[in-house]
Parts: sequence; C-alpha cells; structure tokens
Amino acid sequence: MLLLLLLTLAGGLAYAVLSLPDQTVGLSDRVAANMETSGVSNPVTAVLLNFRAYDTLLEMAVLLVALLGVWSLGSAAVHRRVDPEPVLLFLVGVLVPMMILMAGYLLWVGAAAPGGAFQAGSVLAAAGILLLLSGKHFPVRLPGWPLRLVLVLGLGAFVAVGVTLVFANGMLLQYPPGLAGGLILFIEAAATLSIGVTLAALFLGGRPDPEA
Repeated sequence: MLLLLLLTLAGGLAYAVLSLPDQTVGLSDRVAANMETSGVSNPVTAVLLNFRAYDTLLEMAVLLVALLGVWSLGSAAVHRRVDPEPVLLFLVGVLVPMMILMAGYLLWVGAAAPGGAFQAGSVLAAAGILLLLSGKHFPVRLPGWPLRLVLVLGLGAFVAVGVTLVFANGMLLQYPPGLAGGLILFIEAAATLSIGVTLAALFLGGRPDPEA
C-alpha cells in the first residue's frame, strides 16, 4: 500500500514537471516595477518580506512547530561535561564574536544584497552550537519564559505588524511605502533571534532540562 502511494506521488510529480511550459512569463517584471515601494533594494528581500510576506510568515510558524514537535519527544539528553582543551576555548573565543558580527552584517545587508534573517539566524545558531560543543554554558539550556519569548519573537513580530496594518489600512502585511523599510528591518531583526535560538534548540534534540 505504501509503495503504491509513493509510486502515485512520484508519477504525479513527474507529470507536473513534464507539463510545465518551455517558457514562462514569470513575475520579475512586476517585481522590478514595484521595487520603489518595497522599502528595500534587494529583489529577493522585497519578495520574501513584502510582496509575498505570507510565505515567510508561514515558514516562521513551521520552524516553531518543528521545535515543538522535537520538544514533545521528551527532554534533551544530558551529556557528561568535560573540560575543553585550551586551544578549543581560544578558537571559540575568537570565532563566536566574529560569527555574531557576521550575523549582524547579514541581517543589515539583506535589504540591499544577499543576506537576511534566515542567513543571519543560521550563523547565530552555529555560534550557539559551537558554544554547546565546547562545553560552554548557553542560555538555550535554560527553560522558562525568557527562552520561549525569544522563540516566538520573530513570529510574534510578524503577526503584530500584520494585525496593526489590518487596523491601519485594512490590509494584512500591506506596508505603507514610507514605513516599509523600517518594518521589514524590525521583522527581520526579531526573526534572526528566533531562528538562531530555534535552530540551536533543535540541535539539543529535546526539551531543555531545568536541571541541566
């Protein structure tokens, strides 16, 4: 039964791909025509955070649901702490601040060049995971409202902006041109923190233990 279902799914996907036209119109012209009102100069950021902000909003929700699914499996495994080597501590002390600066740079430059919240959040998560692997104490191990607040910060900022705009102009996530750049930066800053902490929390493989 499962094999039949997989074959049907594969056949449907193959038919959909083969049915695609050789040439598509695309939306690049429409994106270029509306860049001045997007609040940013990077077309990718304009699409993901303005023209199709719904997609990014749902991606943030999916990431949070994934973490809740991992937490539902139980507490994270407790690993025996060992004293890290001095060389490792030195490298962590050098690399982690650089990675945090890189995350900030990717967040800021995303408005005009490749970058943005997901790239910055991934680098921030890598810094946190490096701290975990080195045996350093990391706040993601501390359960409670501070951790949960950061986890929902990105999605909460997205929803708060969307609801505010509904009351302001009757349109969800329809930014006023004069405020678009600031609102996008606000959402991306909150999303960067949430993505970074969420990915680091996923690395733990379970719900943080209060006694860890």
